[in-house]
Amino acid sequence: MKTKFITTLFIIFSLTSFAQKKVNTDDQAIRKSMVYFANTIKYKKLDQTIDAIYPKFFTAVNKDQFTQMLNMTYNNPFVKIDVLDMKFISVGKPELIDGENFSITSYYLKLKADVSSMNEEMKKSISEMLAKKYGKNSVEYIAKDGAYVINAPMKMVAVSKDKKNWKVVFADAEYKKQLTKVLPKKILDKL
Repeated sequence: MKTKFITTLFIIFSLTSFAQKKVNTDDQAIRKSMVYFANTIKYKKLDQTIDAIYPKFFTAVNKDQFTQMLNMTYNNPFVKIDVLDMKFISVGKPELIDGENFSITSYYLKLKADVSSMNEEMKKSISEMLAKKYGKNSVEYIAKDGAYVINAPMKMVAVSKDKKNWKVVFADAEYKKQLTKVLPKKILDKL
């Protein structure tokens, strides 16, 4: 009787450990893809940024226009934007839908926007735009640097067929209309 109890306990422990390892493996693979994506922006390797995006996204959003927007944002001589840090809030458990796995990921991206070359009117305009997009409490102006530090709350959806190679999709409100053509309704309803 004691042997059966110990054997059963061992089996339950083994199954639980395996299940947790599987979840952690998915979590790690998703985090790795997200960090890779953020680093492509940080180091301004925008071709790699585009490659890290879920290809179906470009059926709803023009790839060339999106690439130009990234270039104007991250290679702008008037507003130099640098990625300072990335902190995960949550990585959702992958959901299998129509042969693809989807995971909703939330994180903070800490950015520095150097506006020192702008006049006061333009700085004010940038300040208003940043506060509107990220929230007033997420934007701080550092006068001595002539830069804004933004703690941007972000959401992305990671997508993979094999749970090893993950691509990302922006889950910003500005892309909500286009995302209806890209993501399953079950995932959209959770955003």
